[in-house]
Amino acid sequence: QVQLVESGGGVVQAGGSLRLSCTASGPINRYNTLAWFRQSPTSDRQWVARIAAAVGAHYTDSVKDRFIISRDNAKRTLTLQMNNLKPEDSGVYYCNSIPQYIPWGQGTQVTVSS
Repeated sequence: QVQLVESGGGVVQAGGSLRLSCTASGPINRYNTLAWFRQSPTSDRQWVARIAAAVGAHYTDSVKDRFIISRDNAKRTLTLQMNNLKPEDSGVYYCNSIPQYIPWGQGTQVTVSS
């Protein structure tokens, strides 16, 4: 079964940038839609950016124009470039397919200080 490993989180000041990576242990091309999810103490795990093979990328309004999602099926990776970070972007970030077919990874913590 495919396993996911997220990395790239950290502590950054507001206005800064981070680049998150998700590496899969097996092929990801079988999953049409992949996404980045965020979970925080004040909100349930929800997707913030998703990418589908034919449709392209979609973002929630809160991250639109600041985050960029990309995927590389050959390298089995999903990436999230996060720019102009805000404190409300803080949380644990996970990657997975939509619908969720893959066991959740451990996530990567992002903390944005004001």
